[in-house]
Amino acid sequence: MLLKRLEQWDQASFCRLFSRSSSRFMFNTSYWLSKTADGPLYLLLAATLLALEINAAPSFGQLLLCSFALELPLYLLLKNGIKRPRPADVLSAFIHAHIIPSDRFSLPSGHTAGAFVVATAVAIYYPLFWPLALSWALCIGLSRIMLGVHFPLDVIAGALLGTLCTLCSYMLYI
Repeated sequence: MLLKRLEQWDQASFCRLFSRSSSRFMFNTSYWLSKTADGPLYLLLAATLLALEINAAPSFGQLLLCSFALELPLYLLLKNGIKRPRPADVLSAFIHAHIIPSDRFSLPSGHTAGAFVVATAVAIYYPLFWPLALSWALCIGLSRIMLGVHFPLDVIAGALLGTLCTLCSYMLYI
């Protein structure tokens, strides 16, 4: 009964949020924002901090590497183990995703997990910038819903995965 209610909340929340993405502006914003979490910008961030000799840049870069080394296999294990269908597969009578996802399954959101790896690492090494990093990571999760490729619980699971992997890596790294 609880799982059914959770699923109903998840689908209803998705539909409410996704219905707001029909404007060209919202699509473009969600699309380009989502692109910032594809991965290459993470490397660019770490390299830029190193090149500018920003305090704690080597430790920050090492934490990102360790965190992603933990997050990626867990992400793949969860995604391919749970095999949750994407919103367009479940709600095909009502919605069509705005983009073609890179794989078949929905839980957890990999873009959100990666964004929260970065945001959590920023919180640890550059706490002054944490509000900005957290806002960006939350917007990544929202963009994945607005693009029609993830349910809200997929995004929440991705946020937890990224955060926990970074915190575990930090504890092991120190």
